[in-house]
Amino acid sequence: MFAGKTATLLRRILAQTNNCSFQAKLLKEYTQLNKVLRGLCFTGRLREAVGLLWRTRLKADAATYALLLQECLFRKEHKSGRRIHAHMVVIGYVPNEYLKIKLLILYAKSGDLRTAYVLFDNLLEKTLISWNAMIAGFVQKGCGEFGLDLYYNMIKNGVSPDQYTFASVFRASASLASLEHGKRAHGVLIKSHIRENVVVSSALMDMYFKCSSLTDAHRVFNEVVNRNVVTWTSLISGYGQHGRVNEVLESFDKMINEGFRPNYVTFLAVLSACSHGGLVNEGWHYFLSMKRDYGIQPRGQHYSAMVDLLGRSGKLHEAYEFVLNSPFKEHPAIWGALLGACRIHGDLDLVKLVADKYLELEPENSGTYVLLSNTYATFGFWENLAALRRKMRNSGVIKEPAYSWIEIQGKVHFFLRGDVSHRCSAEIYELIKLMPSILKDPDYVPDIISS
Repeated sequence: MFAGKTATLLRRILAQTNNCSFQAKLLKEYTQLNKVLRGLCFTGRLREAVGLLWRTRLKADAATYALLLQECLFRKEHKSGRRIHAHMVVIGYVPNEYLKIKLLILYAKSGDLRTAYVLFDNLLEKTLISWNAMIAGFVQKGCGEFGLDLYYNMIKNGVSPDQYTFASVFRASASLASLEHGKRAHGVLIKSHIRENVVVSSALMDMYFKCSSLTDAHRVFNEVVNRNVVTWTSLISGYGQHGRVNEVLESFDKMINEGFRPNYVTFLAVLSACSHGGLVNEGWHYFLSMKRDYGIQPRGQHYSAMVDLLGRSGKLHEAYEFVLNSPFKEHPAIWGALLGACRIHGDLDLVKLVADKYLELEPENSGTYVLLSNTYATFGFWENLAALRRKMRNSGVIKEPAYSWIEIQGKVHFFLRGDVSHRCSAEIYELIKLMPSILKDPDYVPDIISS
């Protein structure tokens, strides 16, 4: 419908601009440009619309910009959204507050939190939507502590949280294993009298499970009136994280008896639980049941869980054959699971074979090098270890430093290896010097090789 209009409109605008007659027909072309841009959006031609916007060098109206940005969010075309914002800057268009919030959400979802925060900081009025976008952006980026700080600032500014706020806050508390922050938010949720929400209930259960408060997690589950597969899966996954195999299988059976159909996430939690419990026969039963009874095609994660199950049980060659015959034999996680099993059971021949394949599939992942380094060190393959480290340096792969954290009186403290930035570093290192003598009494032997 718009195939010819786009090119015709562009040629007309450029011709009129060159003939100095553009100003006389500006309003007409302005209206027509907005019409064509919206038509392109409605027909799914977002990139073509953004390209036309740039080539015409004209500004659209606020409603058209809003539609374009919404399409970028819906289609996750973050690059196109940035181009729209750049176009606004180039032509001198000043977006209204609504468009600023749209741009803020776009940058937050794309992970560009620096630009998102600049937009947020320049808002004349910070609404609940803008607060939620920033909090969710930090949490999704793995910056839970900053997300919680924003949440408390929002409360101080008199903005009442909604279900989306609480879902992000519970996820932040779960990622930090911060039970105190999670309980405080739960208390605010109860006082807010917000209607029951599946996403919030699932996030709350996940928070309690990850903070090792299993009783509270099950209490939340019991209080959910309208349960669905998401609620049940949260319960099953939570018990699986703590190796409570019996509770996982019992909950799965209860879910089936109540008439709910499991999804692929449910089965992944069940297979992982079978792996931790060494239940090979049960694992095979649930794996085969996915397609046979529920029409769910197993994914790469399910095959990885089965490899882990077989490997942990010492069935290394059966696991190797399973990998070779699987439709996901090029999936790095499957080979990583098999490599971990080989390391545990000490199969030297299989270690070399699996290690080469694993590195071939994921040569740019620093985690791959860490797992291989530990495996080579375990078996004393020092030449292989040296060659691996050289290859890592030459390929430019950089391992992100690992860190530990602990929460004391509501504040989370982070520590990296050799870190001296903490204000109590002197006292901490003094205590560390005393620890060897304390640990000698119970005959503690550190695992130096795998560290």
